[in-house]
Amino acid sequence: MAGSAQTRQEFRKRIHPLEGIARENLKIQDVKVTIMSYPLPPDKQWITGRSVTWKTDLILIEILTDRGIAGIGETSPYAGPEAIKKTIDELIAPTLIGRNPFDVEYLGAAWSSTRAFAGIDAACWDIIGKAANTPVYKLLATDAAPQPHLRMYASGGVEYAWYKRPDDLLDEAVRHKEAGYTAFKFRLGSEWANSGMTVQKYIPYLRRMRAAVGPEFDLIQEANMRLSLEQCLELAPLLEELKFHWFEEPIGTSGRGALEGYLKVRKALPHVLVSGGESRTNRFEFKEWIDRDAYDIVQPDCNVTGLTEAWHIARMAGLRDKYCCPHNWHGGLSTMANAALVAAISNRHMLELNQTYNPFKEEIFKDPLVVRKGYMDVHNKPGFGMELKPGIAEKFPYLPGRYDRPNPDLPPAPG
Repeated sequence: MAGSAQTRQEFRKRIHPLEGIARENLKIQDVKVTIMSYPLPPDKQWITGRSVTWKTDLILIEILTDRGIAGIGETSPYAGPEAIKKTIDELIAPTLIGRNPFDVEYLGAAWSSTRAFAGIDAACWDIIGKAANTPVYKLLATDAAPQPHLRMYASGGVEYAWYKRPDDLLDEAVRHKEAGYTAFKFRLGSEWANSGMTVQKYIPYLRRMRAAVGPEFDLIQEANMRLSLEQCLELAPLLEELKFHWFEEPIGTSGRGALEGYLKVRKALPHVLVSGGESRTNRFEFKEWIDRDAYDIVQPDCNVTGLTEAWHIARMAGLRDKYCCPHNWHGGLSTMANAALVAAISNRHMLELNQTYNPFKEEIFKDPLVVRKGYMDVHNKPGFGMELKPGIAEKFPYLPGRYDRPNPDLPPAPG
């Protein structure tokens, strides 16, 4: 998709996002980490596998400079908010004081294998964009004109359970289509072993879903690495028949034979794309999988890799004619960074948006990013163009403990 005429006129091909950008004399004065939580009401809690998610967490990163320019970002809470905060406060933040945010790539080099730096990386880019009076997405657009009007896809399939009413999944798909989305990604539901589910029992639901949404609507199967290779190969012919758009993380990505397993899945799906990579932290973890064609779509997440590293990963994928569709399951600060990336890169496709209730997606911002009829427009303002509402830390105090718990309603596995 081409950008606007004005965007195309402003675009200049570059090697690096900061090429030709005047370096400002800035010094980091403070790195503040605030962890927050929201306890989900029982009707908003969601199910995956054997677990139920009872709360949503936010790790807010705020960086202040000596010239009063501040930046914001978010780090994935899945490694534990308290542990992430401790790592940043005690190990990372002391190395940043007095440094220039324009050195973001250098500053993050030592932390490329940990997700703790991801929110710091985004906050630095927010500062750079504000100092340069330029939106971050325009800074990152080095290979082609940016496109700030983004196609979004609804990401869910965690509201249904096989032991309750499986048709909730079909109802959800229709609801997203009626809301204007043109694609829906869904998960496998409650643990199959405890619910008497098999691939052959699953197949009729997929047929019914395709019938419910029609032939032009894009369907995406997320497996969360829960299936075996044999199950994936059993499911593959149906995904082809029903013209699914992509198959995400079908099997595990670690251990002996994992990459070869993905190659077998790809061979079984000549028309359905295969995607993955949401938990990978840097370009080096992606490289062999890209080079050997294990993925058709790479899915870094800016709240795991950081925006800088995700930009490198997207470019690597682009050299192999592969899409980059970031994983984007957390709050609005993650969407802020991932949307800037997708708007900037030439191998963009669309962007995920979590459909579970989470006040950190929109309610913490004065001017949130919103979806209208399946599309989102990135703010055309310096930096990310996002401002937080005051008092959010007091409104959402942190609740200790994991975000998920064993599902008390899950039937026992037979035998």
